[in-house]
Amino acid sequence: MNSETKSARQAILDTAQLIVGRKGFSAVGLNEILQAADVPKGSFYHYFSSKDAFGVVLLDHYFDHYVHGMQQLFDQPGLTQHAKLMRYWDCWIDNQTGCTDAGKCLAVKLGAEVSDLSEPMRLALQRGTARTIGLLAKALQAGIEDGSITLAQHPENLAQRLYALWLGTSVMSKITRTSAPFDEALRLTRQLLGQPDHTDTPTYRGTGK
Repeated sequence: MNSETKSARQAILDTAQLIVGRKGFSAVGLNEILQAADVPKGSFYHYFSSKDAFGVVLLDHYFDHYVHGMQQLFDQPGLTQHAKLMRYWDCWIDNQTGCTDAGKCLAVKLGAEVSDLSEPMRLALQRGTARTIGLLAKALQAGIEDGSITLAQHPENLAQRLYALWLGTSVMSKITRTSAPFDEALRLTRQLLGQPDHTDTPTYRGTGK
């Protein structure tokens, strides 16, 4: 793939992320994306075999950048892992409530929409969310090791639970058009990352899987 082809392909993906992030996948026509990207209309199928195939690439591209950003945050020096995780949730709220770049929110925007419409896109979402949950689990384990987090369950189980919590919270925030669901999610997240309320609940202190 030459540099001109890469540039045009990247322009399509970057533009689509913004438009699809605002409108969803089904509501956006290819012509709208190509016109906004300033790419000739007849060239789309030179880069992508179908709209579904394009959707898969779009989601993979989105998660590549998303996971990279997560890793950069969790690798920051000078902060406990608990502080890094809480900063991650703060960034999540900013992206959902105060961010003009709606394209950062594709997992929330497309999760329910495309899962029943496109099996390849559902699998792309599954791959991407699994990568996200995996990084959360590693961050939780690191928090146990640096002493900033005390868990009552295995990090992988909690990572799945937290991701589901925040995904659902994002949907509820859209439905209610308030930030109240995020306030509750933050409260529950802090509770889950701290000492359990019930002293008879076993505390997870293991390492690895």
